[in-house]
Amino acid sequence: MDSKEYIKGTIKTIVLKLLAEQERMYGYEISQRVKELSSGEIELTYGALYPILYKLEKDGFLMTHSEIVDGRVRKYYSLTKSGNETAKVKVAELNRFVELLQNVLTPMPGSNLSTWGA
Repeated sequence: MDSKEYIKGTIKTIVLKLLAEQERMYGYEISQRVKELSSGEIELTYGALYPILYKLEKDGFLMTHSEIVDGRVRKYYSLTKSGNETAKVKVAELNRFVELLQNVLTPMPGSNLSTWGA
């Protein structure tokens, strides 16, 4: 499956959801968790993930904390109070959208599409 077409508009919500669950994560850890949860079907590239992280930080939804790990600086992201609230709203909105999309894409009985996926 080529998920790039679908994932672009959902990265922000995915990041907010993961940080709401994990408290703090660094960028590579976020991308690996998404890959793991999607059984390797969704891969967040550096070029897709980091602009979202920077924007969320700029908008006041994330705060950062740097630590030295194995001699290298690692930047951890965590949600602010408004980030937590936004995560709840965005996840609910995306869940509702997926539900509506399923309604739209479900073939009507007897249509040519009702044999798709069979």
